[in-house]
Amino acid sequence: MTEPRSDHYLVGLALRGRRVVVVGGGSVVARRLAVLAASGADIHIISPEVTPTVESFPGVTVHRRRYAEGDLDGAWYAIAATDDPAVNAQVVAEADGRRIFCVRTDLAAEGSAVTPATVRHDGLTVGVLASGDHRRSAAVRSAIGAALAGDGLADAGLTDAAEPHPAGVALVGGGPGDPDLITVRGRRLLSQADVVVADRLAPGELLDRLGPSVELIDAAKVPYGRAMAQQAINDVLIDRAKAGKFVVRLKGGDPFVYGRGFEEVQACAEAGIPVTVVPGISSAIAAPAAADVPVTHRGVTHEVVIVSGHVAPDHPDSLVDWDAIGRMSGTVVLMMAVARIEKFADALMAGGRAADTPVAIIENGTLPTQRVTRTTLAAAADAAEQAQVQPPAIVVIGPVAGLRR
Repeated sequence: MTEPRSDHYLVGLALRGRRVVVVGGGSVVARRLAVLAASGADIHIISPEVTPTVESFPGVTVHRRRYAEGDLDGAWYAIAATDDPAVNAQVVAEADGRRIFCVRTDLAAEGSAVTPATVRHDGLTVGVLASGDHRRSAAVRSAIGAALAGDGLADAGLTDAAEPHPAGVALVGGGPGDPDLITVRGRRLLSQADVVVADRLAPGELLDRLGPSVELIDAAKVPYGRAMAQQAINDVLIDRAKAGKFVVRLKGGDPFVYGRGFEEVQACAEAGIPVTVVPGISSAIAAPAAADVPVTHRGVTHEVVIVSGHVAPDHPDSLVDWDAIGRMSGTVVLMMAVARIEKFADALMAGGRAADTPVAIIENGTLPTQRVTRTTLAAAADAAEQAQVQPPAIVVIGPVAGLRR
């Protein structure tokens, strides 16, 4: 005798500050982490191996070990997301014993909860469940998202079968972090992808919206930590495209602004792979704007210089004329500069920039976790240390950083 089918009860959980345990650290977790983190939950990830994106995700506690009985102690919600069905079953069993709702990603029917396909727009959160049909729920979610954004249903992913399938590789700039700031073209191509090769700074909520059949490859480069080698990224783009897959290389910001995007274009071109480049909103401009810092302002500055902080001023590989930038009176935007902010400040002051020049440091620009630290050039290093500034962060130096509404 078969059990009668029962529909799931859709509910919103208030998880802010509450412990959530995720067992597993692979691509499934990477897809869901941004949406889960947006709830404000106290997230603990348990896995002996984690992807670079999961490892470096801000505000998440990673325990590099295997799951053990008792790991759900104090949890309000759990996710079993390993590639070992036996471990997932153990997590669900412990959750049931403790009366903790638990999602099992490999076999949804065995968990006590399921994750709806969700879309957020203008203060709304819409969730879709389709009785276990993940393709249908993802398609309907895409349709709702496109309709809410005012784009109509043509771009929603429901009409893909009637459209020519894209070929080759699309190099898509995902914008500064807020998923709503990807371009319409970028979102449409992402909805058609067979494979997505994603950077750490690509908008995480967009990964959660991918269809269940889409292969997600973590190509994160953790600052001063683990990184997928550029040649390996080039190889996987070419390999999947030659296999007939449509590959979206999803990057944060704009792919040609310190994103090594043109290296990937060159590699694909040499292999005979067609490439579509979709520009994105650069965090160098968008993060300051989101923090009420205009990089230009009439009567204040006529110049903006965007500088990579990946190489210190005194490093032999540095291509920057720091003395020339120090003599400027306009705006300097530093990217990837958190770890060396003292050296950059010293170099600018040595070139002539005043010690009391205003500075604004914007962390996680455009995201709900955005934070701004305002200081001066001479005090920038101490202020960053005191505020425990963490990447990703944009440093804006110049009179515009001192402006107020």
